[in-house]
Amino acid sequence: MKLHWQILIALVAAFVAGSLLGDVPLFIRTMDMLGTMFLNALRMLIVPLIVSAMICALLGIGNGAGLARLGGRTVVYFLATTLISVATALVLVNLVSPGIIDGVPAGERLGLSADTARVTASVADRGQGDLLDILVRMIPVNVFEAAAKADMLGLIFFSILFGYFAARLPDGLMQSQQRFWQGIYEVMIRLTGLIMWFAPLGVFALVSQTVAQTGLDALLPLALFFGVVVAALLIQMLVWLPLILRSFGLSPLRHFKAVGPALLTAFSTSSSAATLPVSLQRLQSEAGVSAKVSGFVMPLGTTVNMNGTALYECAAALFIAQAYGLELSVLTQFTVVALALLTSIGVAGIPSASLVAIAIILTAVGLPLEGVGLILAVDRVLDMARTAVNVFGDTVGAVLMAHLEGEQVLSGATAAKVAVAPGSDAPV
Repeated sequence: MKLHWQILIALVAAFVAGSLLGDVPLFIRTMDMLGTMFLNALRMLIVPLIVSAMICALLGIGNGAGLARLGGRTVVYFLATTLISVATALVLVNLVSPGIIDGVPAGERLGLSADTARVTASVADRGQGDLLDILVRMIPVNVFEAAAKADMLGLIFFSILFGYFAARLPDGLMQSQQRFWQGIYEVMIRLTGLIMWFAPLGVFALVSQTVAQTGLDALLPLALFFGVVVAALLIQMLVWLPLILRSFGLSPLRHFKAVGPALLTAFSTSSSAATLPVSLQRLQSEAGVSAKVSGFVMPLGTTVNMNGTALYECAAALFIAQAYGLELSVLTQFTVVALALLTSIGVAGIPSASLVAIAIILTAVGLPLEGVGLILAVDRVLDMARTAVNVFGDTVGAVLMAHLEGEQVLSGATAAKVAVAPGSDAPV
């Protein structure tokens, strides 16, 4: 059975088991242990995989013109798709107004205590927040400390510099660097294949635990907001991103089939960083994307390209403002859009990290932080959904960049033949 079918079956079984066994403490503890082990196994690969993938990619790109071309196209794609996702959220939230119920702001019904007049005055006095710390974080004081803390932004900045100058060493030294880092990268990919044998069990454990602890009843008080966010995420994932692929003559259906296990892993783990090993393996073995392109685009995208996260941050900020009965001006809404775009860049690829970014946005426009508590009931499930959109946006970018570089992608041919484990489509 193909891996994506195994994971889909595990997802369905997890929802059933979590609903039926949610009040059994032993079940929750066991699932917590298994889920944590699976997540830890994936996270174990992140630092060596990102560093080796980025350095190998830069060693393979070659001269400065090639790097500038690939880097420029990648950044334009990231900015364009993230802006599209935020605009989608902005339009839907303004059209549906999930923070207004029966013509009345939902704040009191949902337990918000801040005085609306005071909040309105606070919003009027605030401007853009100080996000310069994102630029500061790009340069790590200690690269080993950055690795220990999984500081993605600092690691990628160091890896880009290291790979750029390693590619300009004399031939003998450059080839030694290339063999060394390529060896590390190949080991990480093979370890990924081994861990993916256990993906169905890990997915089952993570999702069943979530359903058992939160239950589906928690969604009901915020059902309208939940529905708007899910609709916006689906539009981004099923309309805008496939439309980009189609406009370049690429098949969205083949792309979904190629990266399906990565999307399901992203949904179950709520971590684009933990999904990175799976994404790289699927792009190279199933979509035909070279290690050079995928190794550059995917680690960068995992850190700075957060379509789903930016969409969610914008929707959450506007929803909280509506719940307080505030009419945000066009300028303030533009500020929210800009902050959603910028803070999504600095959000780590870990579960629920966007709650911190939402707090930054609320503070920047003068809204009370108690609004964050309003969305906690639905955040976990929406975190799973928006992470899948984040990863899908990254994989579309990798395939598109490979296509523009002249590679034959999504054609049914793989970039390289790999060994396949019995009973699975994951390479080892």
